[in-house]
Amino acid sequence: MVSLLSHLMNGLSLGSVYAIIALGYTMVYGIAKMLNFAHGDVIMVGAYISFCAVHYWNLPPVVAIVVAMVSCTVLGILIERLAYKPLRQATSLAVLITAIGMSYLLQNAALLIWGSNTKSFPNMISMPALSLMGGRLIIKGEAIVTIVACVAIMIALTLFTSKTKMGKAMRVVSEDKGAAELMGINVNQTISITCAIGSALAAIAGVLLCSAYPALTPTTGAMPGIKAFTAAVFGGIGSIPGAMVGGILLGVIEILGKAYISMELGDAFVFAVLIIVLLVKPTGLLGKKIHEKV
Repeated sequence: MVSLLSHLMNGLSLGSVYAIIALGYTMVYGIAKMLNFAHGDVIMVGAYISFCAVHYWNLPPVVAIVVAMVSCTVLGILIERLAYKPLRQATSLAVLITAIGMSYLLQNAALLIWGSNTKSFPNMISMPALSLMGGRLIIKGEAIVTIVACVAIMIALTLFTSKTKMGKAMRVVSEDKGAAELMGINVNQTISITCAIGSALAAIAGVLLCSAYPALTPTTGAMPGIKAFTAAVFGGIGSIPGAMVGGILLGVIEILGKAYISMELGDAFVFAVLIIVLLVKPTGLLGKKIHEKV
């Protein structure tokens, strides 16, 4: 029983990281109808910047996280303006190929700047572990902070998109870009802000991921990015609550699969979920079916 609860907490912690990354995916797709496969590499950049801020610049962890968020926000805007904005009227395939190219560009740039050696990521979360059941169940401080951060971000994004003027503009752009322009909404600016928010979330996810798994390389964000995309599809891409539900469920499935079935097949369980969801419910758990008029 204690072992199961421990695995569930690890799954919730890992799933919360996937959920935060998936929130960035789902926001960009929901507003811009674009799959930004470079998102996972923005996570890696955020982790490297926070690592440098603490290890080389001797900044406090909180300041380092803020620096990483600001840097990734700027990076997200630059990527959108330079790579994606010129392709606004292009086919989905062209945008997809560009996103994959941007992903490899970021990975190789990180390789040139920081090298291929694995960096040991410093622990930026100083919260003590929680002892339950007479000390038999230990919940790490990183897990608690990650879960709380995931829930807080999901609530904040939901309120932002439903209550603020910019959030409402995002929803209008998501429904119909042409109608949004007729209403006086700056579509390009709205998409840029969406990418900026997604990139800031990627920086937070990078710090949380590397705090739990402290090995940092130029490919650190690749697999978590793909798994987070799977989580977004699982929960219903375009749905903020769906991204959170999908991420957490995927994290729990991965950890339980590794613990009770096979450590080597952990990643296979994740992608098996994607295949099953696409076969049974292509819109995801909380996704809505969209009817297009012809």
